Amino acid sequence: MFLLTVLSALVLSGSAQYSSDQCNWTGSGLTHESHTRDVEQVYLRCAEGSLEWLYPTGAIIVNLRPNLQTSAGPGERLHACIKPHVDSRGAALYVERAGELRPLLSEAEQAAGHMRCFSLQEGALFVEATAQRDISKRITAFQYQLISTQMTGDELYSPTASCKRCSDEAVLMDLCASDFAVRGSIQRIEVENEDQITAVVSLSHMYRQKSRVFVSVGGGRGHGRWTGRVKIPQRCGPRPGQGEFLLTGAVRFGEAWVGCALHYEDFLKLYRSALDSGTNPCHIDTD
Repeated sequence: MFLLTVLSALVLSGSAQYSSDQCNWTGSGLTHESHTRDVEQVYLRCAEGSLEWLYPTGAIIVNLRPNLQTSAGPGERLHACIKPHVDSRGAALYVERAGELRPLLSEAEQAAGHMRCFSLQEGALFVEATAQRDISKRITAFQYQLISTQMTGDELYSPTASCKRCSDEAVLMDLCASDFAVRGSIQRIEVENEDQITAVVSLSHMYRQKSRVFVSVGGGRGHGRWTGRVKIPQRCGPRPGQGEFLLTGAVRFGEAWVGCALHYEDFLKLYRSALDSGTNPCHIDTD
């Protein structure tokens, strides 16, 4: 793994700044004007929030230390997912541990709307200003969200993630535990960048959703028609004209991300087999 060593000239700033609500931080690089090589410590103690760094100079270390008990199961780790604002400029993002840096998001990747995740066990988030003659129009801004998962940071919403088939056990468990589980078809695809697409879906059945990412267009709860948008890696997932799918996944930053996609007929065979053997973790209406 490519590592960069933090320059010894960088000196840790003696004063740490905290956001007023400990979830969001707004600061200015102008405070570094007389000591542009300083690294400022920032502490955020919530499961989600945002950071806005005006006129970035020098660097800041963002320590994500939530004051809440996580419900991580065996083998799960706490990960931080970073989603840059579309106009984020002026700094590159790294993961820092013991003075070494691993690239996370370049300035160009932020502008392209890429999202990246990393395990908090890997270290802290290191935000370093890029060299600019004019910083007056530079603002580095992003949202963060903490999640518990057994996946690695590279597998979470990354262009390097492989397209893996979900196991039968994962599909059945997602019916009970995922942020959403729906049945429907892909109407059209909208390409966002070289790594990611958005699929507009028409749903014939809603099994579960924790957030209102899908809206009803007729009918009652469960049955009826629903519509919405889901994020899918460019190289993976269902496409229009392939019939109905069972779609499960997570809601991140108010957007639905597909985790597992299985043709509904294949899912129905799997579910009925699990019913017969008594291994299905929860019941749903398959009519």
